[in-house]
Amino acid sequence: LVALRPSPVVVHVDGFALRECPLAHRPVVRGDARSAAVAAASIVAKVTRDAVMRGLHEIHAAWGFATHVGYATPDHHRAILQYGLCAQHRRSFASVAYRQLELEWAGDGVQSAEPVPDTIS
Repeated sequence: LVALRPSPVVVHVDGFALRECPLAHRPVVRGDARSAAVAAASIVAKVTRDAVMRGLHEIHAAWGFATHVGYATPDHHRAILQYGLCAQHRRSFASVAYRQLELEWAGDGVQSAEPVPDTIS
């Protein structure tokens, strides 16, 4: 965002404030329903994320990323229980889905176990 020209006056963010953002920004609750710009950005982000997840499926087929594209589906839960978390599973927050699977988490929101090696397929 910082590299955009002209530089944005304010950035609308869907749902929550950003922890670290050098630009002025405003969280917009349900932003994709209230702002055409946020809705368009949401679509671009989802299409990009889905493509990334399909690419990860080529590396980590056991988790079925091409099918659930990272969402907390029953199949995704089963794969995590069977194979653990791969290096690409997010550890920046203690996901409710991970908690439901009774994985151990440290108090700071980082999983306490080491990630599963990338060699599982």
